[in-house]
Amino acid sequence: MAHPKRKISKTRRDKRRTHYKLTAATFMECSNCGSPVLYHRVCGECGYYRGKPAIEKELAV
Repeated sequence: MAHPKRKISKTRRDKRRTHYKLTAATFMECSNCGSPVLYHRVCGECGYYRGKPAIEKELAV
């Protein structure tokens, strides 16, 4: 198994890690109720996906 011959400096290590970052999630507006929804997901508020009912949602009373 290979071992490093020299210590990697903090600067060199951090330069390599500059690309390890999170990207913000992209939201769209639900076509039925207008609430924000992640792409390719059923709306959690109304249960619709692409304008059609996908799951039955119970009404909270």
